[in-house]
Amino acid sequence: MTMLPDFRLETYLGKWEFACRYHMTASDMQTLSLKELLSLAEDADRAAWEELPLHYIEPTGTPALRQAIAASYPGLAPEDVLAFAGAEEGIFCAMHAILEKDDHAVVLTPNYQSAEELPRAICAVSGVALDPDNGWALDLDKLRAAIRPNTKLVSINFPHNPTGKVLDRATFDGLVAICREHGIWLFSDEVYRGLERQPELRLPAAVESYERGLSLGVMSKAYGLPGLRVGWIAARDRDLLYRMERIKHYLSICNAGPSEHLAVIALKAGEQIMARNRALIAANLKVTDAFFAEFPDLFDWQPSDGGCIAFPRYKGRDGVESFCRSLVEKSGIVLLPASLYASSLTETPADRFRIGFGRSYVPEGLAAMRAHLRKNAA
Repeated sequence: MTMLPDFRLETYLGKWEFACRYHMTASDMQTLSLKELLSLAEDADRAAWEELPLHYIEPTGTPALRQAIAASYPGLAPEDVLAFAGAEEGIFCAMHAILEKDDHAVVLTPNYQSAEELPRAICAVSGVALDPDNGWALDLDKLRAAIRPNTKLVSINFPHNPTGKVLDRATFDGLVAICREHGIWLFSDEVYRGLERQPELRLPAAVESYERGLSLGVMSKAYGLPGLRVGWIAARDRDLLYRMERIKHYLSICNAGPSEHLAVIALKAGEQIMARNRALIAANLKVTDAFFAEFPDLFDWQPSDGGCIAFPRYKGRDGVESFCRSLVEKSGIVLLPASLYASSLTETPADRFRIGFGRSYVPEGLAAMRAHLRKNAA
């Protein structure tokens, strides 16, 4: 196996996330306590939780979990779902089940580093950059030009990390058509699906739209339950899912039974949880909009289409890397500077930073950022 490079983003967060006062770059929603989650449970699921045996569970995921996930995709059966220990394991298994050394993959940038590095460890990879000067739009002509005779997979992520972009429906349909024309697998990271600003922005899942579409989901982001470490891939090719399962046997083997049981409770209460999370985002965006409006000389701010993160531009003379370093070292406020999203495949903007607005403390964190800026400008 090729040795993977340092995961820059996770290394950075490992240093600062749990040491800072305000994690203002958080990519997940405000979480629930165990008590709060159990209060949403049906009586039978709450009773089962108290009697839950702590044994191994099915490597594919418990029948109850796979049923609950399948119910969120029209026309899917539990056999079309494979559970993982978080989304990262799903990405790893999918890339290794689909790609071989003589293949080629296309990845949209900027991206979460593993979306680029895992396929690069297997085969040739090309990047297609979203356009920062056009609202992070995807140029389908550039995508089509990147495809080679041996292209086997296109990897996408919408709502997008770190920009919050959601493709318009015509572009998404065009992307699916290109993949279908060439018989290419479409790997779609959909971990923020459900957090769109307006319902009409929500795209259909890749698994709904295309026979070779894979939809990656997780409890961590839109549901705000990263401590469960439960993710999944939904796909209509059961042979492919079986190949992924065989790779999973060398990794987690199976998830934790208590985590999957709690995930079932959350999925059944999904509409209630998502509504609560969208309301929190809407409230936080009002104060975030107001914050950036106070500093037009320092920031270019554009609210995202979906998710709980955005990727604004920093215009200060000190540069975004120095700004983020000063913010965390002097005031204990962590943001992710652009260097952590730098791609080896395409040129990526060097003046951006990721900010999150899915946590309950966002107004307090923005007040601390405001105080930092005023103090250090004095």
